[in-house]
Amino acid sequence: MTLLHITSAFDGGNIIVHDAKDPSNIRLAIRPDNNSDFFQWFYYRVTGAKGQPLKMVLENAKDAAFTGGWENYRACASYDRETWFRVETTSYVNGQLIIEHTPEIDSVYYAYFAPYPMDRHADVVAEAALQEGVSLRVLGQTVQGQDLDCLSVGTGEKTIWIIARQHPGETMAEWWMEGFLSRILDTEDDVAMALREKATFHIVPNMCPDGGRNGNLRTNETGANLNREWGVATIQSAPEVYHTIKAMDEAKPDLCLDVHGDESLPYNFIAGAEGIPGYTQKQADNLAAFLSAYETGSPEFQTKHGYPVTAPGKANLTMCTNYTAHAYDCLAMTLEMPFKDNANSPNAEFGWSPDRSADLGAAVLDAMMAVVEEL
Repeated sequence: MTLLHITSAFDGGNIIVHDAKDPSNIRLAIRPDNNSDFFQWFYYRVTGAKGQPLKMVLENAKDAAFTGGWENYRACASYDRETWFRVETTSYVNGQLIIEHTPEIDSVYYAYFAPYPMDRHADVVAEAALQEGVSLRVLGQTVQGQDLDCLSVGTGEKTIWIIARQHPGETMAEWWMEGFLSRILDTEDDVAMALREKATFHIVPNMCPDGGRNGNLRTNETGANLNREWGVATIQSAPEVYHTIKAMDEAKPDLCLDVHGDESLPYNFIAGAEGIPGYTQKQADNLAAFLSAYETGSPEFQTKHGYPVTAPGKANLTMCTNYTAHAYDCLAMTLEMPFKDNANSPNAEFGWSPDRSADLGAAVLDAMMAVVEEL
């Protein structure tokens, strides 16, 4: 008889195994981020369980960063690490998250969302850098010495910055980047080619490689939440933000889009910078036009549900969107996607998925086209 085995000893892995002797009562816990109390991301492999009904209990779910994220949530599973489907998940019962599944083969992976490994990041960046008109530079190194890759394309006078995965566990952000890159680099796409003539794009597909490789939800190697480091980052604590700001100072953004995922809200939405000191009517008009065009361009995007608008002058300027809008007087936005599903168009088998994230990434070009000349 094959013994059941659980491991997370791989890129992005995260799980603590308390007891795996009984397949019907596997006791697990999520490991906190490096030097931080944040946790919610999990990713692990189970072997030797073919045909056995598994009941996996994440015992510390009640202490996770966003317990609202467990409500109506279903975990992701995959046999080949390419196709990720949803499995039965009893959300947040007595402070525990319970995942139940009967594997069809001897090796199965479970994750909070479809993982995005660094090998895939390297492949996508390498392929993009081969395209005509694309340049690749390294903005700097992370705490662990990984490169912070930045792709640039376009010849236009407007400057557009797009960054993703400040919070490393929000892997849908880099799946979104794949869709965006695929379209902006498509030389047969009329919108893409027009945008490349009107604007120069600087694209950072993964802002937190260390956190991603370590299996963190929200922080880098030092325990810094990168989206609270803008304007205060040091090269020791948050070199990822430090180097990005230096690059932005040299190529000041007219538009900055920061791509994220939200644990609790089952919608795709954008948060603006309305709360910054001196928020202008031009910024408000550009935001309204962008939102309208994105909603028209993608049935997955909506504007009814989202975060409350911050009161004037009360914005946290250490967040990317607020910092860049204030420092560069630009249109700055945070895009959020769900870990769960899009409640407006649910998919029982896959939920919100890599493919849907990529489609939303491709659709953003239509929104950018609607505002680029007004930036």
